[in-house]
Amino acid sequence: MKPALPRRAESKHGSRSRSRLPAVSRDADAIATELLGAPYVSLDARTQKVARHVAQRTHIARQAADDADPAPGRSALAADAVARFGGSWVFIGLFGLTMVVWVGLNTWLLGQRGSTFDPYPYILLNLFLSMLAAIQAPVILMSQNRQAEKDRSHAQHDYEVNLKAELEIMLLHDKLDLLREDQWRELLGVQSEQLRLLQHLVDSRAPANA
Repeated sequence: MKPALPRRAESKHGSRSRSRLPAVSRDADAIATELLGAPYVSLDARTQKVARHVAQRTHIARQAADDADPAPGRSALAADAVARFGGSWVFIGLFGLTMVVWVGLNTWLLGQRGSTFDPYPYILLNLFLSMLAAIQAPVILMSQNRQAEKDRSHAQHDYEVNLKAELEIMLLHDKLDLLREDQWRELLGVQSEQLRLLQHLVDSRAPANA
């Protein structure tokens, strides 16, 4: 389960935590305190990683599949191959064809010779099918476990990318707010200067009119 993000707020522990952290971590702690509302040291490992990437201005996107399974062994590749073949229409067709041939061959032998190697109800066929299911099931489970691990890695990576994007957007909003405040401050300064010049002009013309 993904950890819930705290609301954006100032933390009373932020300054004390920043003083005990190195330079880069101090920046990450400031980002965590200002944007996530919690000290850097109280965040989970993934959120700390995102805060560090935001502080260092580095990308966080990567090939998640390589991280989840960088070098699968032969057993893992075999399990994937068995699961891929066992879940295909080719396997279903071959399986059905094998049963039809088995039943047809035993029926023909029974009609021609009066006896067969696996008479009805085909106990030998049921034994083979049970052994096949007993072997195939754990192999497919191994493949599903590997796929679940890949999905978990992808979900964690998506969370990190989405969180970093959210933090970057929040920082961008802060920069826009500062820029707007600076523009308003400059505009007020220009207006004040214009009013001062206008007042000076009015005052300079008043004695001449008198």
